[in-house]
Amino acid sequence: MNIHRDTAATLGFLLFPGFPMACLTSAIEPLRAANEITGRKEFAWKLIGEAASPIRSSAEVRFDPDVTLADAVGLDYLFFLSAPTSQFQNPKRGNAQVRWLDRSGVVLGGFSGGIFPLVRSGVMERHAVSVHWCYEAAFKTEFPDTIASQAVILRDRRRYTASGAGAVFDLMLRLIEERLGRDTMTEVACWFQHPFVRTEDAAQKVPVQKQGGTDDLLPDTVRAAIQIFAEHIEDPLQIADVAEALAMSERHLERCFKQATGQSPLKYYRLMRLRKARQRVLYSTQSIREIAQSVGYASSTPMTKHYAEAFGVNPNDERRRLVGLRGLAGAMPPND
Repeated sequence: MNIHRDTAATLGFLLFPGFPMACLTSAIEPLRAANEITGRKEFAWKLIGEAASPIRSSAEVRFDPDVTLADAVGLDYLFFLSAPTSQFQNPKRGNAQVRWLDRSGVVLGGFSGGIFPLVRSGVMERHAVSVHWCYEAAFKTEFPDTIASQAVILRDRRRYTASGAGAVFDLMLRLIEERLGRDTMTEVACWFQHPFVRTEDAAQKVPVQKQGGTDDLLPDTVRAAIQIFAEHIEDPLQIADVAEALAMSERHLERCFKQATGQSPLKYYRLMRLRKARQRVLYSTQSIREIAQSVGYASSTPMTKHYAEAFGVNPNDERRRLVGLRGLAGAMPPND
């Protein structure tokens, strides 16, 4: 079915310094292909910046915005692309403009880390958000009242969020299908040899620690144990308690875990907690002491030791290094 409309759908991509370039290309390329396949300009797009100056992506490639946010008109969609720590240079003005666009009927959304400034803009109240698994801990820390979903794509009324570049491509395919029909969408997907089109209820793939696989391939018992671990990050359980909850012996759980992951459940559980801590070190404004407590340590000293063993750098040094890379000295929280 072709549901062509007379005017092109216009998408605005609001870029912040350090935005993920892969998300931008994953959005624009399928739209470009749809235009070529139909021989019509069905989709148009604009690169938008808070200011008119060039914006450098996370890959160190610079992009010149077509228009500033203050002058952005005629949009059907506005998507935020940024790192999790990104903010407007002038939050009052930037957030007010986003809210004005919302009142004008523009669909708002965010890709990957872009969900952070999107939520900070104040337009996501009572809306759920697709949160990439590597940002989940930091997101829930900053926005405890916002529903964080593991869906790769989430369209909640006029709010569209996608967890990463692959999910962005899938979201664009959905927009193409709704505007031009399934045949055109399928042809676009085949242009790029996109192996399958995920539905909006598809869950994110999450890597198994140090195994090179994904969690959906694990045995049911191991997945169930990991789910219990995830529900008890701040208040760690004894492995014996987890085994009891699963109606199995601790020894059997140990065997299952080592066979499936190459690690003991205790080591896997600790690394899960440390990975949550690392997300908060990199993307939250919590102090190191607060982070340690949020992943079940009574103080920062043992967490710092385990963190350094796991990642080869202590959290204070990693945070300072990240500040230097971002050029945001003084913008991060204290270390203790």
